[in-house]
Amino acid sequence: MNSPFNAPTPNRKIPVTILTGFLGAGKTTLLNYILRENHGRKIAVIENEFGEVGIDGDLVLSSETEEIYEMVNGCVCCTAEVREDLVRIVRELVARPVRLDHILIETSGLADPYPVAQSFFINDPIADEVELDAIVTMVDAKHIVQHLEDLQLDGVDNQAVDQIVCADRIVINKVDLVSEDDVAALRGKIRGLNATADLVTSSYAEIDLSKILGIGAFESTQKLMEIGSEHDHHADEQHHDLDHDHDSSVSSVGIAVDGAVNLLAFHQWISKLRDEQADNLYRMKGVLAVADQDQRYVLQGVHSLVEFRASTSWGTEPRSSKIVFIGRDLDRAALNQGFAACLAG
Repeated sequence: MNSPFNAPTPNRKIPVTILTGFLGAGKTTLLNYILRENHGRKIAVIENEFGEVGIDGDLVLSSETEEIYEMVNGCVCCTAEVREDLVRIVRELVARPVRLDHILIETSGLADPYPVAQSFFINDPIADEVELDAIVTMVDAKHIVQHLEDLQLDGVDNQAVDQIVCADRIVINKVDLVSEDDVAALRGKIRGLNATADLVTSSYAEIDLSKILGIGAFESTQKLMEIGSEHDHHADEQHHDLDHDHDSSVSSVGIAVDGAVNLLAFHQWISKLRDEQADNLYRMKGVLAVADQDQRYVLQGVHSLVEFRASTSWGTEPRSSKIVFIGRDLDRAALNQGFAACLAG
C-alpha cells in the first residue's frame, strides 16, 4: 500500500483518528493491516483491549512502561485499559524522539465513542500537540442491519446506531459477503442515520489509508461547506429529517445562511444549548462567519464538550454560516429561531 495521506508538518499538530464500530465490524483486522503493511508512515495505534490484537510475532518492546510497542514498519502499538490512561499515553507518544504522522485510537465494539472524543477537548498542554482529525466508524455489511434494528442492545441505547450517528466517515466493510443491492440498501439506511458522513467500502478491512487518515473532518467539516450552497438566505434554510425504521427520534437539523453571526450572541446561545440539551445533542458541527472578523470560525461539539475557535481566513470568498445539529428529539423550530436570533444585523 503506497497511497500517501496528509501527514503533519513539524509545525502542525499530530492528527488523531478515533476508530469505532460494532462487534465484528473489522476494526482489529484494519489495525493489523496498518501495523503490518509497509505504508511508510509512523502511525501510533492505541488499543483499548490489547488482547484482541493478534500481532504478537511483530512486537518489539521499546518502552519500560510495557505499554508502547514499536512495529517493524515504524508503527507503534499501545494499550489503554481505561480512558484516564488515554491522555497520559498520548503524552508519552508525543514525547518520543521520532515524530509521529498520525495517532489512531480504537474503541471497543460496545463502547460509546463520545467519551474518547471528549478527551481531546480538555484543557491540557497536550492539546497544543494533537488535534482530533475524524471519527471513523466501521460497519459489517452482512450483519449491521440486525444490530441497528435491535432497540434493546444494552437495555438503554443502541451503540451500533450511536457509532454511525457520530461518524465523520463510515467504512462499509465485508462487501464481498453481500450483493450490490444489499450494499445500496445499507447505504440508504446509513444515510437515514447520518446525512453528512462520507461512505467508503472495503473487503477484509483493506482500505486506502488516505480515505480514513488525515482527512481533517473535524477541522474543516467539509460537508458543511456544501450544505445549503445553493440557498440564498436564512428564509430558505436547509434542513434534513433523518427518518429510519427503528428510531425516528434521531435526527439531523442543518441550517445555512449567507451572512455572519454576532460572536457574543452565538456564544451565549451555544452555551445555553450545551447546558440544557447535552444528553440529547450528540454532535454540533459548524463553519461560521463572524461579524467584523476576517476568519472563519469552526464549531465542534460532542455532548457537553464544545469548542468554538477561529480558523482560516475567508479571503475573497463570500461569507456564509452553516451549522448541523445531530441528536435525539431535536426541536427544529427552536434551533432555527435560536440561530436566526444570533445573526448580525
